[in-house]
Amino acid sequence: MTTVQITLPDQLAQEAQRAGLLSSVRLEQWLREQLKTRQVDAFFSALDRMAEVDEPATMSPEEVAREIAAMRAARRAGDAN
Repeated sequence: MTTVQITLPDQLAQEAQRAGLLSSVRLEQWLREQLKTRQVDAFFSALDRMAEVDEPATMSPEEVAREIAAMRAARRAGDAN
């Protein structure tokens, strides 16, 4: 276990204590909720960034075959040098 010390304004600390918010159990629950929220936010942020990326044009099977043939020819030409 780790002990964490925080500094709060007196009034806030008293109100939080009366509300039961400063118990170890409640603070642990709150921190876990915050971590989960951040993970979900990061996930949706990544989805938004992915949605903004322009997708490359779809290639036909013939275009793919031509690209593969060109790559192989380039490799063969490189091996010959």
